[in-house]
Amino acid sequence: MEFKSFDPRFPHLIQPLAVLEKLWTGGRWTEGPVWFGDSRTVVFSDIPNDRMLAWSESGTDGSGRVREFRAPAHYSNGNTRDREGRLVTCEHGRRCISRTEYNGSITVLVDRYQGKRLNSPNDVVVKSDGTIWFTDPIYGILSDYEGHKAEPEIGSCNVYRFDPASEALDVVVDDFVRPNGIAFSPDEKTLYIADSSTTHDPQGNHHIRAFDVVDGWRLAKDRVFAQVSPAFPDGFRLDVQGNLWSSSGEGIQVFAPDGTRLGTIFVPEHVSNLCFGGYKKNRLFITATTSLYALYV
Repeated sequence: MEFKSFDPRFPHLIQPLAVLEKLWTGGRWTEGPVWFGDSRTVVFSDIPNDRMLAWSESGTDGSGRVREFRAPAHYSNGNTRDREGRLVTCEHGRRCISRTEYNGSITVLVDRYQGKRLNSPNDVVVKSDGTIWFTDPIYGILSDYEGHKAEPEIGSCNVYRFDPASEALDVVVDDFVRPNGIAFSPDEKTLYIADSSTTHDPQGNHHIRAFDVVDGWRLAKDRVFAQVSPAFPDGFRLDVQGNLWSSSGEGIQVFAPDGTRLGTIFVPEHVSNLCFGGYKKNRLFITATTSLYALYV
């Protein structure tokens, strides 16, 4: 494993002797990994190929195997699980948030705001109260490569909170250019959201913003938490200590809760997203351009 440390806290987060493993390759733009501990499986999206794949551990060496999980997949992007263990997915194709039920059927949870179609939901997180928070940039409707080319109906790229119990959909932030990855701190007192507008504008944003969560859902004290370069932040996750592990053009960049950049884990492809998993939850699964990687941390 190749890494660079910027802070004495970083060596305590990694395993210097661990090897970055390429578990599978053959995608066009892999995204949205989510760990299923009950089946020891990572489900992830391959957006341009309009499919979802599942990597499953097998044997004692963890070499695993990959199978097709769903195809077509409506150009799925980000994935997570709700508090009942069901798969929640951002779909570019149907411009919606969907949920996979226990019997395998798929329910469209929300696809419109005030009667207008969403842009193309990108990434999603479920809070402990069951509400679903997601970002809605226009990446999936810019062309036919990651969805279906279309004109946006809403006119902005918002961040939303959806309550499955009441079916209420509320805008929580409306001033992002291209909102992307989204995650809560372990205590859910802080919400982090990436803005990756530099993808289509060299002068655009490539940072992660942080918000205080007030009364369980209102956001306050907006600030830039971290600048991510080269390239831009896409998906990210937080560990149990509150450190933020972000995708970037060079690999995984790790930031402390105070915003200090602790170090970088280099990956040979542009990283899109990541998640923690494995039997002891100490295995980092990484989707990067064409491949799925894993690293013990």
